[in-house]
Amino acid sequence: MTSFSDLNLDPKVLKAIEATGYTTPTPIQAGAIAPALEGRDVLGIAQTGTGKTAAFTLPMITMLSKGRARARMPRSLVLAPTRELAAQVAENFDTYAKGSRLTKALLIGGVSFKEQDQLIDRGVDVLIATPGRLIDHFERGKLLLTGVQIMVVDEADRMLDMGFIPDIERIFEMTPFTRQTLFFSATMAPEIERITNKFLSNPEKIEVERQNSTSDTITQILIEHTPKRRDMTAKDKREILRAVIERDGADCRNAIIFCNRKTEVDVVAKSLKKHGYDAAPIHGDLDQSQRTRTLDGFRDGSLRFLVASDVAARGLDIPNVSHVFNFDVPSHAEDYVHRIGRTGRAGKTGLAYTISTPSDAKYLDAIQSLVKADIPRGENPWTPPGARPARDEAEEEAPRRTASRSRSRTKPRPETQATETQATQEAPRDPNPKTPARTEARDDRPESGRSRSRGGRGRQDGGPRVVGLGDHVPSFIEMSFAERRAEA
Repeated sequence: MTSFSDLNLDPKVLKAIEATGYTTPTPIQAGAIAPALEGRDVLGIAQTGTGKTAAFTLPMITMLSKGRARARMPRSLVLAPTRELAAQVAENFDTYAKGSRLTKALLIGGVSFKEQDQLIDRGVDVLIATPGRLIDHFERGKLLLTGVQIMVVDEADRMLDMGFIPDIERIFEMTPFTRQTLFFSATMAPEIERITNKFLSNPEKIEVERQNSTSDTITQILIEHTPKRRDMTAKDKREILRAVIERDGADCRNAIIFCNRKTEVDVVAKSLKKHGYDAAPIHGDLDQSQRTRTLDGFRDGSLRFLVASDVAARGLDIPNVSHVFNFDVPSHAEDYVHRIGRTGRAGKTGLAYTISTPSDAKYLDAIQSLVKADIPRGENPWTPPGARPARDEAEEEAPRRTASRSRSRTKPRPETQATETQATQEAPRDPNPKTPARTEARDDRPESGRSRSRGGRGRQDGGPRVVGLGDHVPSFIEMSFAERRAEA
């Protein structure tokens, strides 16, 4: 079995690794560190939580141990899709670079440009940045990338999903052609192949386990629900979420709850807090200081529930997460792999619940096609108010069927109806429809039984058609009839 001491890393780096308690590299680390130290381009593909960050941080620190940075000209560049992931890379660098004189700068949004400019002016060995903030510094003339020797793109597929393709291509063009490039990602999309074919030179491809796979340490459960009304879907799902948390009890030590929209993140977090749960939201519209405090609280255990958009799904190393909830089924199948990968890390077990409705069918099909497995169905612990057990409904259905059969027996048979119809058609018609007997019968009907249809054109109860003005004749019409009779 390979150990870190077999990978030709710098002695100071090995000492820092030993201080963290790690002795054996993960498969992605064992496969990527050696070719990276040889100066080759690397394309690493592995599911989340397998140690990709250390796979490029350790060889980078070893290779940069010799040399010195110049003002505004960093020697290496690490691109990350989100502020949180960039901050996590910076933390890993601080951990493994202990004992060395290497310096770093973190360029992310939500932080003052002045403080970042001061770090760049001093000269840094490692520049860790999000694409947007990096380009902002470059356009302001505060940064030169002509001295970059090593360039790393972390979570490359997420960078592409977030629309960073033009920015990445532009940044590549700012760096020297002779640079060494390292790509690391959890999934391999066709767009990544195009980028790697364009900007990587004969890369060493390391693919750990099956592409787009999920960890065996994660128990996946799908809870299906059909709301009675579409506008009640979100409310019902919040009820199901709380019911699952209550059912799991102490086993649910903490959880990350993923929503597709930022507005839904705020609503779910507010709902949980209203019902007495310790929860806080995190998404891209929040201030960076608030996002940092929220993540720190979740890491140290002072916050139990983290309600997040996909900004927190990729690459964040948050240990000991017992549960992950997909409050919304992700619209991109790859996001499912990253979301549930927040639990069951480092060999520990975890639970991943997904709440779905009939409108999520196409997204579920895409996820199950991607991971090449069906998500096991679980029991819905929440019963809507007023809902009856299936047994009671079956018991009530039996009398309904009996009554239906009884009503069908009282209906005349078709041949009987035909005989009655024929007899009616053959009966001679009365030449004088206004006979006294028929008029008397009509006049004897109660008021409620008479026709109320417009214009006296017929009866609602199917009786004979009424011709004329009815029982009441206005007095002014009777007077005109009297004058004509007098004249005659």
